[in-house]
Amino acid sequence: MGFHDLVLLFCSAWCVFYVGSCSAQLQSSQTQVLLQLKKHLEYPKQLEIWRDRWTDLCSISSPGQVNVTCKDNFVTELTILGDDKPTTKGRDFDGFAIPNQTLSESFSMDSLVATLARLTSLRVLNLVSLGMWGPLPDRIHRLYALEHLDLSSNYLYGSIPPKICTMENLQTLRLVDNFFNGTIPSLFNSSSHLTVLSLKSNRLKGPFPPSILSVTTLTEIDMSSNQISGSLEDLSVLSSLEELDLRENRLESKLPAMPKGLISLYLSRNSFSGEIPKHYGQLNRLEKLDVSFNSLTGTAPSELFSLPNISYLNLASNMLNGPLQNHLRCSSQLRFVDISYNRFVGGLPSSLNTTKSEKIVVKSDGNCLSGSVQHQHAVSYCTEAHVKKKSYRVGIFVGLIVGILFIIVVLALAIIITCKRYFPWGVSEQHLLHKTVQDSSYAAGLSSELVTNARYVSEAEKLGREDLPTCRSYSLEELKEATNNFDNSTFMGENIYGKLYRGKLESGIQVVIRSLPLSKKYSIRNFKLRLDLLAKLRHPHLVSLLGHCIDGVVGENNEANVFLIYEYVSNGTFQTYLSGDSPGKVFNWSERLSVLINVAKAVHFLHTGMIPGFFKNRLKTNNILLNENWMAKLSDYGLSIISEETDACGVKGESSDSWQMKMLEDDVYSFGFILLEALVGPSLSAKREANVLNVMASFNSQDGWKQVVDPVLQATCSKESLLVVISITNKCISSESWSRPSIEDVLWNLQYASQIQGTADGG
Repeated sequence: MGFHDLVLLFCSAWCVFYVGSCSAQLQSSQTQVLLQLKKHLEYPKQLEIWRDRWTDLCSISSPGQVNVTCKDNFVTELTILGDDKPTTKGRDFDGFAIPNQTLSESFSMDSLVATLARLTSLRVLNLVSLGMWGPLPDRIHRLYALEHLDLSSNYLYGSIPPKICTMENLQTLRLVDNFFNGTIPSLFNSSSHLTVLSLKSNRLKGPFPPSILSVTTLTEIDMSSNQISGSLEDLSVLSSLEELDLRENRLESKLPAMPKGLISLYLSRNSFSGEIPKHYGQLNRLEKLDVSFNSLTGTAPSELFSLPNISYLNLASNMLNGPLQNHLRCSSQLRFVDISYNRFVGGLPSSLNTTKSEKIVVKSDGNCLSGSVQHQHAVSYCTEAHVKKKSYRVGIFVGLIVGILFIIVVLALAIIITCKRYFPWGVSEQHLLHKTVQDSSYAAGLSSELVTNARYVSEAEKLGREDLPTCRSYSLEELKEATNNFDNSTFMGENIYGKLYRGKLESGIQVVIRSLPLSKKYSIRNFKLRLDLLAKLRHPHLVSLLGHCIDGVVGENNEANVFLIYEYVSNGTFQTYLSGDSPGKVFNWSERLSVLINVAKAVHFLHTGMIPGFFKNRLKTNNILLNENWMAKLSDYGLSIISEETDACGVKGESSDSWQMKMLEDDVYSFGFILLEALVGPSLSAKREANVLNVMASFNSQDGWKQVVDPVLQATCSKESLLVVISITNKCISSESWSRPSIEDVLWNLQYASQIQGTADGG
């Protein structure tokens, strides 16, 4: 071979190597997503190796901590393991960020999952011990290609998202050592390919979900150290199950049937009762069995000791009784047996005598065994007479306790009846609200019962603003002083809900005071309950209600007014800036997205912060106010529950569910026009339905959007980000109400568009 041939061979090899290396490189968009994840996780030291967008993230790893696997220029596996943290048993967590343990208060699990959803080929995701906190969003199901998910040893709480059951490719789900405190989803089905379900060391409640029995691919179930209660059904249908761990729960049925292929079974520290099923002695693959610390009775099946593969057998701290077989045969694999603290009598079988065999550890304290066995009770302790006597004593004790409780209840009822008879102010809110006319309650969007349950607003109290005073009742004199007797100089305008005045309270807080006529269909107490309900709605993106004043007599024929006192938001309305009527400030695309996300969060809270929620919120750009930091706040929300206005949708014959759904759709539809106005400006969107078809036609053509989208946006936006918002706007303003998205979907798309724009801006 000549020199020329060697050169050609070298060049060919170099080309093959170079092309192969290039083909393995990650797409730039995938690299940007990983760097965005690094930012979400607040730059952990494990990710210092991810330096910048030019780093080949597929070729570097930190053994035991960070690994990225790529295929065809896409991320398929992502593993980030943080420092080891103690289990939940050693941690105290109340749902808020903890310095040096969790990520900061600004961390958002929602945003993290939205970013992960952009890794469309991701099959394996392990984010362990990273201090992530908050509820796990339902949108986790958008990671549709995921096969293995491990989010163990974090600070996740709330319910496990039901839609996680719809991830048909998911094979392994590990959420170990978190703070989930809801029930386990019961939406599993036979199409699932789940093999490992590990929910150990959480605070899960409720029953063992029967739908799990349809997932016949399961090989491992670990739900130990939770608060699962109720009974267990026949588990023999889980033909592939090899390991079942339900230790340290509150299960209280008889022991159920088990699949024949089971290898490990842990049911200790529950309240199982009855006898150990005979067929447990036929589980020939069983290696470990622990049913200790229950209330099991009867004899111990001798077949358990001779199972061919059994190595660990724990029957301790039950009420098992009777003698053990003298000629008990033990498996050659058996290494540990614990029968302590039961009621066994007779001699200890020679096969369990540790003086004759050092291969096996046997614990037998606390029984009534004879012979040379130490630490045993007298035989009388384990006899039936003693058991009955003890039960009799327990019965007397329980009867005494029940009697005392009965006397306490009778006394309490007597006190309550006396108070109701002699103190009429003690009439319950429920009774007062039922006196309200039912039809008018529904016309306002809430039934009497739902208004009564206003105290069940789920997150409102947590989101309370510490910088604002709590809501209280004001006198008319206080309001006159705040507004200089409602002087014309304090008048701000008027809309369908009444007049607006600007004022300043004695404390120095600037406020806006709304005056509106009172509805005549409510009693005074019912009306005040409705005001209290509005006052509970505190959210960073809602204009907070600080107080109210009732001038006149509610429900009488004479005119009466209510004054609502709101926090003052200083920088005007979003519509003013979109129309260009306010010089000196022009909102670019990123700033408009921020406003839209803020408003979507507020609407999502109004829909879900209580049951059934506030659906009729008159969403318009002139109801979006901006504070001194340009953060958006929604005003004029929820006023339908105290005003005379009724909605045209509430026609006779429709159910309340149908009505509420139309209200929800109405909010999404109105929000669609807010999106449209942010895209094209108020001049076009003001024409509403008359012009929307033309605008939508322009949006749907290849480059037609350039003819209608605000030039300021075209100069400051990423095309991909803009198209995401155009798409969700199309869906919101759809003429077919069933095809409109939920407000959660709208919020998700806006956050996604914001992340795309942030990446394009280099942030």
